[in-house]
Amino acid sequence: MFGRKNKNDKNPAEEVAQPQQDQPENDFGPFDGDTVNFQDFDFSDFAAGALDLGSMLIPVPHGGEVKVDMGPEGPQMIHLEIDGGRITPIAFAAPRNGDLWAESVEETVAGMTKDGLDVHVEDGPWGQEICAVAGEGQMRLIGVNGPRWMFRATLAGEKSKADELAKVGREIIARTFIRRGSDPIPAGQPLPVLMPQAMADALQEQLQELAHRQNAESQGATRNLGEDLQ
Repeated sequence: MFGRKNKNDKNPAEEVAQPQQDQPENDFGPFDGDTVNFQDFDFSDFAAGALDLGSMLIPVPHGGEVKVDMGPEGPQMIHLEIDGGRITPIAFAAPRNGDLWAESVEETVAGMTKDGLDVHVEDGPWGQEICAVAGEGQMRLIGVNGPRWMFRATLAGEKSKADELAKVGREIIARTFIRRGSDPIPAGQPLPVLMPQAMADALQEQLQELAHRQNAESQGATRNLGEDLQ
């Protein structure tokens, strides 16, 4: 699990002759995208491609789909949907020192428990993971601290497929890149997300079609009302 392949495999002699490059401390991520180059990796055995959200590069596993929750002012949340559930990634600014994820675990557990969920904490590859069960559904929150950022993935789906969803979710996290940038951002605030242009264009087209459909339905209802009053 969490294996990675480098596109530019070289023998040791060639490595010595080349300038020293930044290397990740671990063989798996999430990686710091400001210092580690995504292009140096080949994840084609796992992912069809990567979703570039500006502050996050998220691999889309084979068979997975990208879904967007729309709000009054546009896209609100981006999800990766796979068999058995969905994975919602988000990255936050974090202080240079400290453990933002550990600091949030107790508060998150308390909030979920207050909401009536059956909550417990498990140990995972990156530390504590929060698991919450409600009926036939289960949610798992996985957090990872990085240099001045914290990445969190929320896995939600059927309780019967929770183990499978956790496995795929961890594989996605292990291949994710976070671009914190150098802009001053208060700790705990989400890093800005940029929609890929192709996705933004597709969403805009869908919104226009929806508005056109709603306008047509409204005109039809008005016309029917007028006929009834005659």
